[in-house]
Amino acid sequence: MISRRHFLRTAAAASATLTRTAKSYAQIAGANDRVQFAVIGLNSRAYAHLSSLQANRQNARITQVCDVDTIILNKFAAATAKAMGAAPGTQGDFRNVLASKEVDVVTIATPDHWHTPLSILALEAGKHVYVEKPCSYNPAEGQLLVQAQKKYGKLCQMGSQQRSSPHTIEIVDRIHNGLIGRAFWAETWYTNRRKPIGDGKELPVPATLNWDLWQGPAPRQPYKSNVHPYNWHWFTKWGTGEALNNGTHEVDVARWALGAGFPTRITAAGGRFAAHDDWQFYDTLDTSFIYPDQLITWKGDCCSGKTTFGRERGTCVHGTAGSVIIDRDGYDVFDLKDKLLSTYRVPNKPQTSSTDLVGADAMTDAHFANLIAAIRNGEPLRQPVAQGNVAVTMLQLSNIAYFTGRELHTDPTTYAILSDPAAQAMTHRTYQPGWEPKI
Repeated sequence: MISRRHFLRTAAAASATLTRTAKSYAQIAGANDRVQFAVIGLNSRAYAHLSSLQANRQNARITQVCDVDTIILNKFAAATAKAMGAAPGTQGDFRNVLASKEVDVVTIATPDHWHTPLSILALEAGKHVYVEKPCSYNPAEGQLLVQAQKKYGKLCQMGSQQRSSPHTIEIVDRIHNGLIGRAFWAETWYTNRRKPIGDGKELPVPATLNWDLWQGPAPRQPYKSNVHPYNWHWFTKWGTGEALNNGTHEVDVARWALGAGFPTRITAAGGRFAAHDDWQFYDTLDTSFIYPDQLITWKGDCCSGKTTFGRERGTCVHGTAGSVIIDRDGYDVFDLKDKLLSTYRVPNKPQTSSTDLVGADAMTDAHFANLIAAIRNGEPLRQPVAQGNVAVTMLQLSNIAYFTGRELHTDPTTYAILSDPAAQAMTHRTYQPGWEPKI
């Protein structure tokens, strides 16, 4: 990425010119005891970060917000001032945020291709990190981020918030203690009703958008009308497809419930079937993660809207003595005859909808509370990046299995693809010169 010398020089200059609005926090009672947050990447999911920091405002405050699009930046800054009771500093360049002494933690809700490079720079700058899933754009970056976290010693929590869901923690513990016998298969799924993105047209970059900084580590290309601010998810240069966008959550729960590590074989089959447009990933995918004595499957369905077990997303864990369906709203326990034995629903919670692009909820509040407690008093993180990166890498390899059309054989210790150099080469990417992530 940018050289250390250049970064430090830029940071020093930026620190002299930072917006001083956040100084007003010093006048707020107890402000000096709160963990200071900056939110980077302010579309959709960032509003869940805001909601959760508002819920934890006794121990947290937002001092800076940052986005390369001034319309998105100003809208989020106004929402932050209303929610938190004080206006944050506003920045169009993340380097100004990392230079600020008024920031302890950076939360990252940018496009996926920025997650690892930005996380590494934040860790190097002495900041703790909350990074949305997936924590990386590809397997090589995931390993680099895990190494960076260990090197710099700051905390890095990945935003797979179901790890902080009380009912999920409880039912996974019961599964581990024999509730359904030996758990051997976890089937997971996600469905949505996404519309076509059409064929984008090259246009002049909007005056409100820093397109060069938006692209950052990705090789440069002209601005097109159907990429920003959300549809980048479906372009291979910046996004990681629905498997990483949403499958990460349930596959992580599946791995947790089974007590499984990394698989030895990965298969994937699907395609872009619902429409024909600029969308570069699949809209329909079946992928399997195969272990010597266990199996995890994920069914991704972007467009039909058909539920599984009456749920738009979830995990069903099968064992030798029964099954458990787990989702964000509760769980159901069944015996081997498919008889419902017990059920739990989170009180006063509306049913989770996959069309909600923000996802503000109590378990995200708890996930942020866990990070804050880890910083303040050493509470263990519920999803440290080294743990979260396992499911992320699994799904990144399922993308490679899809694009190559081949079953992948993997080393469960190193996560490497065996006996397939062409597929292994796809675990890395080409960077815009000068933006290579390094530690």
